[in-house]
Amino acid sequence: MKEKFKTLKAKRILGLFSLAAVILVFGLISYFVVYKFLAFGGSAESFEAFIEGYGWSGRFVALGIQILQVFVALIPGEFVEVGLGLAFGSVEGTLICLVGVGAASALVFLLVKKWGVKLVELFVSREKINSLRFINSEKKLNTLVFVLFLIPGTPKDLLTYFVPLTKMKMSEFLCISMLARIPSVVSSTIGGDFFGSGRYLEGIILFVVTGAVSLGGMLIYRLILSKYQKRKAKKEEA
Repeated sequence: MKEKFKTLKAKRILGLFSLAAVILVFGLISYFVVYKFLAFGGSAESFEAFIEGYGWSGRFVALGIQILQVFVALIPGEFVEVGLGLAFGSVEGTLICLVGVGAASALVFLLVKKWGVKLVELFVSREKINSLRFINSEKKLNTLVFVLFLIPGTPKDLLTYFVPLTKMKMSEFLCISMLARIPSVVSSTIGGDFFGSGRYLEGIILFVVTGAVSLGGMLIYRLILSKYQKRKAKKEEA
């Protein structure tokens, strides 16, 4: 019994050290990337200049930044997507974005499945986690996750951390979330491509429309949360 307890304790200690090492590595890399990014001014154009400074290997740098953006969320995702559209055009920029998002989502999913809510709390407040618990109780979980990832303006990086806490499998989550993300990513990279090719009016129109849709998406997301909170309050009263 004592030997089993010692083994379990050793595994937990090893797990904590592994988690700390992962967070430290990603933290240091993220700090370096964000520091360099802000040194250029923190805009999509400055991000383009930062990436192009690496030449052809900038594609791997861009992929790494996209992965870090989802994992740590220190850099606004829209800036990265628009910057990739500026640097590589809409097609290649979109592919790099989607590969990076997919890799980061898979990594987050695996880590959360292993360490659970304790890992999520390192990046997301308990209040925000509780605000999303209604997702797990929904019968149409797959449909709801697709809608939330499809709607512009929803906290997709937050959802990426929360969904692994539900009963959804990683293969289902990756297929659903990646498919739903495509319209948002494509619109951002196309907008960046427009500006990169000097088609400023088209780019401005696209971003205005995207901004309006995103605002509507935020309102829909808040309505969904409000509906859940009211339903939860009724159950508690009953």
